[in-house]
Amino acid sequence: MVAKRRQFTLEEKWQVFLEVCSQQLTQADAARKWRVDVSTVIKIRRLAKDGALAAFVASKPGRPPSVEQVELEACQQECARLTETIKEQAIELALLRGRQRSGYAARSPLG
Repeated sequence: MVAKRRQFTLEEKWQVFLEVCSQQLTQADAARKWRVDVSTVIKIRRLAKDGALAAFVASKPGRPPSVEQVELEACQQECARLTETIKEQAIELALLRGRQRSGYAARSPLG
């Protein structure tokens, strides 16, 4: 009979990580306590370390932005993009209207 694989919750993975990193348990003791192979404990530690390093790389100095700040920044970028689009369209419209008034658009480019 094949044993069923142990599925950890995020909280359980965090607990395993804390127990081993705080030296409450050795990797072997944690594996016995949680009824998994030592390689599983090693993998949990590696994933936690990789995740922490990635978070450090992605973070900016100071306090992390709130959800509202992130949303506000995205809205401001979208507003700036739309403002530029409106300016371009206004210029194009002014040029087209100017050509129509002067009759420039009705003339043939060949003469």
